[in-house]
Amino acid sequence: MTTTTRGRPGRSILLTSGLALALATVAVPFYWLAVGATHSSQELFSSPPPLLPGSHLADNLATLQETAHFGRVVLNSLGIAALYTLLAGTVCTLAGYGFATHRFRGREALFGLLMLGLVVPAQITLVPLFRMMAELHWLGTYQAVITPNLALPFGIFLMRQSMAALPKELLDSGRMDGCGELRLFWRVALPPMRPALAALAIFLFLYQWNDFVWPLIVLRDELTFTIPVALASLQGLDETDYGAILAGTSIAAVPMAIVFLLLQRHFVSGLLAGAVKE
Repeated sequence: MTTTTRGRPGRSILLTSGLALALATVAVPFYWLAVGATHSSQELFSSPPPLLPGSHLADNLATLQETAHFGRVVLNSLGIAALYTLLAGTVCTLAGYGFATHRFRGREALFGLLMLGLVVPAQITLVPLFRMMAELHWLGTYQAVITPNLALPFGIFLMRQSMAALPKELLDSGRMDGCGELRLFWRVALPPMRPALAALAIFLFLYQWNDFVWPLIVLRDELTFTIPVALASLQGLDETDYGAILAGTSIAAVPMAIVFLLLQRHFVSGLLAGAVKE
């Protein structure tokens, strides 16, 4: 038996142990989240802490509905995230198509300026965006939450890099057949981009679903709150119902998991497609 053969079982055990440790590191917080959602705040801070499901899930859900109108809040978040994904996906895809397939004066300078948005902290834009929304009389409305980040720099970058891999001959043949630019985009450019579109949809949905600071600033009525804002409103100065917060957080994790599971087949290949260089 060679030294290489002897070393393989040891490497396999080491690799398996590392993967098991990584899985436990990821799974334990989710398990604690699910367990904590079924306990009251008093039970959560008992010693030792509970490790098995309790009997207060219904009470926590009732508290959520009573204090935060959580059913309405979930619908708000779903509607905002879905509409944002559709609109921002359209904007990012069209912009990426234009940057990848059309040559015009100042293209590289404009794209470089756009990419500065990846390194500029979002907090810098909060004040000018707030003043803009105030002048438009959009404060407290859903369009104030959705519209400012429709042209997301990362989304445009992802689609531009993906569409740069399209064969130029394919687009030229479509133009020779009489396709207009929008029809060429819809019938020729989009079908091969399904993996990249799936990756973009996951990113955009999660980006809007988890957004906290901007909705907190522009939304005024608790009936218009999104899930992160509503959960933050449950934290009081004197008392905080952590059981209700964990129950709400558990509910908030479900749509994210569903979206990822539905699109996971295309997710990795879509990200790899975004790594293609001209």
